[in-house]
Amino acid sequence: MSSLNDIDSLGEIFRTHQSFALMSHMRPDGDAIGSQLALGHALEAIGKTVYYWNQDGLPDSLKFLPGSEKIQRPPAEPIVVDVAVALDTATKVRLGDSCVHAASHATLWVNIDHHLSNPLYGDENYVDAKSPATGQIVFDLIKAWGFPLPAETRDAIYVAVSTDTGSFQYASTTAHTYRMAAELIDAGLDVGRINALTYDNHPFRRISLLRSLLNTLEMHADHRLACWEMTDATRMELALQPDDSEGLIDMIRAIEGVQVAAFFEELPEGRIRVSMRSKDASCNVCDVAMAFGGGGHALAAGIRMTGPLADAKEKVLSALEIALQQGGAAWNVLCKKLRMAYCWSINRPTWHRMMLSRLRGGHSIPKKLVIAAR
Repeated sequence: MSSLNDIDSLGEIFRTHQSFALMSHMRPDGDAIGSQLALGHALEAIGKTVYYWNQDGLPDSLKFLPGSEKIQRPPAEPIVVDVAVALDTATKVRLGDSCVHAASHATLWVNIDHHLSNPLYGDENYVDAKSPATGQIVFDLIKAWGFPLPAETRDAIYVAVSTDTGSFQYASTTAHTYRMAAELIDAGLDVGRINALTYDNHPFRRISLLRSLLNTLEMHADHRLACWEMTDATRMELALQPDDSEGLIDMIRAIEGVQVAAFFEELPEGRIRVSMRSKDASCNVCDVAMAFGGGGHALAAGIRMTGPLADAKEKVLSALEIALQQGGAAWNVLCKKLRMAYCWSINRPTWHRMMLSRLRGGHSIPKKLVIAAR
């Protein structure tokens, strides 16, 4: 899916307004923070006022980025700002209540993203699901608008794209992605240093977490599906930070013969966070995630659902096994085999019904799908 507003018209919004609140999704990753810093410093370079907000703040793993100290939790009360900009955030709710409230006085909402499941919630939307990272979209926009590329923007774009492409390994990586990286190096990027800070600078507790995760490793579907889990007790015992688990799922995705990997994480409030990765689009994990109210990309998607952990695992693993068995078969297969009723008219907005209808090839969606989404 692409919903690309006219680039020049979008650029005019950033030229003619003075103040901007840049926000990204909760539990931010490199693409989220990198996109904020990249666009924000380009705007500051042309004299704009920029606020950088994230509900969960700046992850420790990204504090090395120049200018990252500007990432703050949103203020308790709304401030007057011309434009609110959501970056790398598939749905508005993923910004978090605090960010949405703080930006509630904005006269215009701009949504810049690359998630397939994005419902176009902005007043202006630039959503390109073919882009491997929101950071690459930001790079293209900055170039198209003729904005400056300060060092902070340069470094942030590289980290945004590198982390969201698995260090330029995923199938979504294009020739344009590599040309972009070359331009950033030509602009002065110290690629060796920034790669070392991104990938070779982990706290010891991350290794302790890896040891714990390996002890929970399970294989399913004739070893085509690998999963592991992290309990809230493990989080407390190891004093983990939210970003300590970032990227670890790729270790089990890389197992020979594995097509899909899943990471189940028990959150403090009792909900379950599910991350899924697929090696190829024959098993589209975004389709599975959307059946449970989540979303993402064909090869990388996520869900937040109610627990307990064992129940969430059973439901999602059942769905993934069906997806592996059926490939691109109709959604009727999922509707019949998963067991908990889901009431569309009460619990999910219209866009979600629309997206699933499109995924099913235009067939109507029953009011109650037999899928375990609650």
